[in-house]
Amino acid sequence: MRKILIVDDNPDILQVMQLLLGSRGFLVEVTMDGKEIFSKIESFQPGLIFLDIFLSGMDGRDLCKQIKSTDAIKHLPIILFSANKVKNYTVVKSKADAFISKPFDIHDLLIMIDSILPETANVSSMIA
Repeated sequence: MRKILIVDDNPDILQVMQLLLGSRGFLVEVTMDGKEIFSKIESFQPGLIFLDIFLSGMDGRDLCKQIKSTDAIKHLPIILFSANKVKNYTVVKSKADAFISKPFDIHDLLIMIDSILPETANVSSMIA
């Protein structure tokens, strides 16, 4: 089963994405606290992470850089997302795999997920 971790400080976004993606067959874990991201990665072993750029007291781009700098998990694809205007170079600098603006089109979101996390992805073999 394809697993997605969603990190956002907006409970409404988390609920909508969890319902939407769960109804499409994804196993979804959510958290509002960016400080939990490393423990969630270890326990849930996602195949893909959605990470809000502007978390309460944290910058998702910095978290993305930390993940991409950690050998054991740097291969995990990360999609940054935000409702605020974001300079493209800051997303590239964070080493994110993709960016999507909120509000997003559901169809575009699913296409992005399928391009990054194929249905045949064996998540357990991705995490070593």
